[in-house]
Amino acid sequence: QVQLVESGGGLVQPGGSLKLPCTLSGFILDYYAIGWFRQAPGKEREGISCIGSDGRTYYAESWKGRFTISRDKDKNTVYLQMNSLKPEDTAVYYCATPVIGPGVCTKTMGRYEYDHWGQGTQVTVSS
Repeated sequence: QVQLVESGGGLVQPGGSLKLPCTLSGFILDYYAIGWFRQAPGKEREGISCIGSDGRTYYAESWKGRFTISRDKDKNTVYLQMNSLKPEDTAVYYCATPVIGPGVCTKTMGRYEYDHWGQGTQVTVSS
């Protein structure tokens, strides 16, 4: 059974950093792309970044520069490194796999293009 588990969230001060792991079970990164999304209170879930099964990375335009996606195939884990965090980054962060062509990221990062959502991890940026 395909399962993704996000962790690493918490309370961080503005300007701080967090690194969120997304750990996979039931499948391996050699064959699956993983995307990171977030959903702020009262807002739609939005795509941040994706890493393909070939290791290629994609970023939605808004996230280039502060956020970095990476993976550790030995740990079967994908990471989202978030730097220079702002209060508006407060949200629940999710990872998921593409529905069609599971090894290939969709550049549009639409939420309905992804599935096997984890339970999410809360990130709160506040002083």
